[in-house]
Amino acid sequence: MDGPFRTARAAARPRPRGRPGHLDRRQRGRGVRRGGHPGRGAAGRRQGPRAAGRHRGRARAARHALAGRRRRRPRRPGPPRRRRPRHRAPLARPRRAARRRPARAGLRPRRAAGRLTPPFTVATPAVRQAGGGPARPGGHVARPPRHAVTGALPWATAFLCLTALLAGCTVGPSQRPPVAVLGENLPAAPPTPPSPTPPPALPAPEAQQASIPFFECTEDTLVTLVEPVPADRNLQVDCGELTVPADPDQPGLGAVTLGVVRVSKAGAPADRPPLLVLGDSTREPSTRHAADLGGRVDPALLESYTLVGLDRRGSGLDMLDCAPDEARAALVDANLSTVSDTRLALLLEQSRAVVQECNLILDGGIGSYRSAASAADVELLRAALGVERMSAVGVGDGAAALATWARTTPRSVGRLVLDGPPHPQLDEPDLTDARAGAAEAALSAFGVACTATPGCPLGADPRATVAALLEQLERQPLLAADGRRLTSGATVTALLAGLGEPRRWPGLAAALAAAGAGDPLPLLTALEPLTGPRGLFDNMLATSCNDTRRRLAPGEIGDIAERWNTAYPIFGSTFAMRLLACAPWPTGREAPAAGNAEGAPPILVIGTAADPRGALDGARRTADSLATARFLGWQGAGTGAYPRTACVRQVVDAMLVDGVVPESGTLCPP
Repeated sequence: MDGPFRTARAAARPRPRGRPGHLDRRQRGRGVRRGGHPGRGAAGRRQGPRAAGRHRGRARAARHALAGRRRRRPRRPGPPRRRRPRHRAPLARPRRAARRRPARAGLRPRRAAGRLTPPFTVATPAVRQAGGGPARPGGHVARPPRHAVTGALPWATAFLCLTALLAGCTVGPSQRPPVAVLGENLPAAPPTPPSPTPPPALPAPEAQQASIPFFECTEDTLVTLVEPVPADRNLQVDCGELTVPADPDQPGLGAVTLGVVRVSKAGAPADRPPLLVLGDSTREPSTRHAADLGGRVDPALLESYTLVGLDRRGSGLDMLDCAPDEARAALVDANLSTVSDTRLALLLEQSRAVVQECNLILDGGIGSYRSAASAADVELLRAALGVERMSAVGVGDGAAALATWARTTPRSVGRLVLDGPPHPQLDEPDLTDARAGAAEAALSAFGVACTATPGCPLGADPRATVAALLEQLERQPLLAADGRRLTSGATVTALLAGLGEPRRWPGLAAALAAAGAGDPLPLLTALEPLTGPRGLFDNMLATSCNDTRRRLAPGEIGDIAERWNTAYPIFGSTFAMRLLACAPWPTGREAPAAGNAEGAPPILVIGTAADPRGALDGARRTADSLATARFLGWQGAGTGAYPRTACVRQVVDAMLVDGVVPESGTLCPP
C-alpha cells in the first residue's frame, strides 16, 4: 500500500501473502465484505486463491492505515524484543510523504460529525480498487469506518501534547510577551510594583548676605579656648551682635543682645554659606564652641561653609549672673544623700532666694531663658544672614532648640544635624531620672577608658575610688589654702561637667586622684567655669527649670531621693537636689502643640550611648517625632558625637558638604 501512513521500512519488506478464503477479525460474523463475495473481485468475479489473498491483505492494510494502525507482520527470527508498556503511546516515527490522488471536483475531505478536529487538515486519501488499480474518475471515494476517527484520536492527542510541551516548557524565566486571551474573564495580572522613591534632595547651601556688622576678633577669641587650634588651620574669626526680644512671648520686656561669631579660613569669601553652631547650656558659649569646632572639623567643611556661633540666652554677652553667692554655693555643695524635713526646708529656702533675686534683676523675665526662646533667636539670625534656608548643628539642649525651630518654621531649615537632643516628651521627674541613668553610664565608660590606659590614677576600679572619695567628703569636706571648700556635691558637679568632654578625661582622673590624696585645688579649678564669676551655673539652672513644667513638692522629692540613692549611687542624690532647686521656679505658659517638622528636608539626629546629658533613647524619640528625621547611633561617650569619631564625621560631612541623605538606623562604633 502507498499512502501517508506507510513507512520506508515497511516499503522495503516483502508483502506477506494472505491466506485464501480466510476472514479477518472485522469480517467474522458478517459473512460477506462490502466489496463482494469472499474470494471474488469487486465485480463478483471468482479469482484465484493467490489473488484473493493478496486483495484481502491490501484491503486490510488500507483499513488499518485509515484507523492509524499498521498491519501486522510476521515476526523475524532473532532475540526477543522488549515489550513496550501498553499504557504509553509510542512516539510517531517519520513517515514518507503521501502521493495524493486528485479527488473529484466539488468534494471535500470528509470527517465524522461531532468528532474532534485536529489543528491541521487531514485529507482523506483516495482508495485503490480492490484489484489494485487507481481509483476511477467519478468513482466512489471510500469512507473510512466509523471507528477510524476514534482510533486516530490518541495519536493526534499525543501530537498536540508533544507540541505544547516543546513550545511551552522551557528552563528559566519566560521572556515571551504575554498571550492575549479573547472572550475570557480572567483576573488581571498583578500590578507592577512602583520603583523605590528616591530620598528627598537636600537644599543647596545659600550664600549669605549678612546685615550684621562684623569685625575681626581672631586673637581675642582663640586665646579663650581650652585647647589651642592647630596652627595650620589659619582661622579667621569675626565678631558681631544680634539684638532679639528679651522674651518672644512678652514683647514689653525689651531686648537683649546675643554674641555672634563667624569662623572661616583666612581669606575665605565673606558670602560663604553659613553653618550655625548652637551649643549646650552646660558648656562654653556657642561662640567659643564654634571657634573650637573650627580647629577639629575636616578642612573640606571649611571650604564649603563659614561656621556661625550664636550665644544661647544667659551666656556670652548675655551672661546670666543673678543668684546670690551664698545661695548659689549652697545649691552647688548640697546633695540629698541623707533626707530629712529640716534639710529639705533649708535647701528649699536657698532655692527661693535664687528665684526671687533673679526675677527682680530680670524684671520678671526669668522665664525667657529656655530652649524655645532660643529657637526664635535662630529664626532671627537666619533673616539677618540673608538666607532663605539655613544649615545648622546643635548639641544637647541646643539641639532641642533647633528641633523646636524646625517644628515651627520647617521652610527655613537647610541641612540640619541634631546631636544628642533630650527626650522631647518627658517631664519631671522622668526627665531627670533618665539623665541620672545616663550619667551613671558615662561614669562607667570613663572608668573603662581610664583602666585601659597604663597607670590609671584611679586604680583598678575607678567607680569604687570615686564612691570612696564622695563618702570621705560627705563626712569631712576638704579645705583649700584660699579658704574654699570641696564638698561631695561640688565634686559630683565637677564630675558631671568633665564627663561630657572625653578629651579632658585624663585631667579629670588626675583631679579626682588628687582630691583623694587630700588636694582639692584641681577640682576647685575645674569648677570655676560653672561657679566662678560670670559662671554657667545660673544659666544652666534657669534653662533646665524653664524647659520643664512640672514642679514637685519637697516631700515627693524626698521619696524620690531615697529611691535614686539606691538606683544611682553616685549621681542620685545630686540629681534629686536639682529637682528641689527647680521647685520654687515659676511655670511658664504652656507652649502650643508642636508639629513634626513636616515639609523640612531630611534631618539627622545623633544619639550617644553614654551621654551624661541624656540617654540614647531620648535622641531616638526625637527622631521619631520628626517627619523627615534619620537616626544615627554612636556607641561612644560624651556630650556631642560630632566630630569625635571618623564614622560619625563621615556621615555628617557627607550630609553637610555633599548633600548625601544618610540612612536611618546607622550605628557607629566607639
